[in-house]
Amino acid sequence: MPRDKTLSHERVKKAIKEEFLEKGYENASIRSIGARAGMTSAGLYRHFSDKETMFNAMVEPLIEQIKAWTKRHSETKHLLMKDHIDKDELFGETFLDLIKEVILPNRDEFKLLMTRSRGTKYENFVHEYALESQKEFMQAIDQMKKKGCPVADIDEEELHMLLSAYLTACFEPIIHDCNEAKINKYLQTIHEFFIPGWMKILGLN
Repeated sequence: MPRDKTLSHERVKKAIKEEFLEKGYENASIRSIGARAGMTSAGLYRHFSDKETMFNAMVEPLIEQIKAWTKRHSETKHLLMKDHIDKDELFGETFLDLIKEVILPNRDEFKLLMTRSRGTKYENFVHEYALESQKEFMQAIDQMKKKGCPVADIDEEELHMLLSAYLTACFEPIIHDCNEAKINKYLQTIHEFFIPGWMKILGLN
């Protein structure tokens, strides 16, 4: 891509992010985005075909990073359970690490995903992510049982409720634009509150 087009494309992406952050997907307009980028709507369409494509371009790289982290996290846990069950290792890495490693470096994009995505295919992201986490959690419980670990049974509906509460708590400091010091403090509080609870529910304490 030539230098001038590269700079133009970056200006367009900046305008798109600003528009969606300010107005949300439903209220954002192509004309307003064009005005922010200093070009006509026709010029904007040379970069993105429609508003949906624009929004997807903002959030999908982050979603792919979240999926990649989650996949690696799950694979690591399953490997740990192949030879032995060590509760300290099992709970050594948590979703709080996902926030620090992936979400915090992409705060604007995460805020778009969580608070500005109404009307897009991503508006139920937390619910869908909780369902995927629930599936992985139940598989881990089955694996622990096969290894002879005296893990307690947990109802899937109850697990979904707890995972939703956990994820919401983890995400709240970012959604409310807390500074990094407060986020780290709140995440530590969340860790101290939830991890003993998870271990108790699973019968691992």
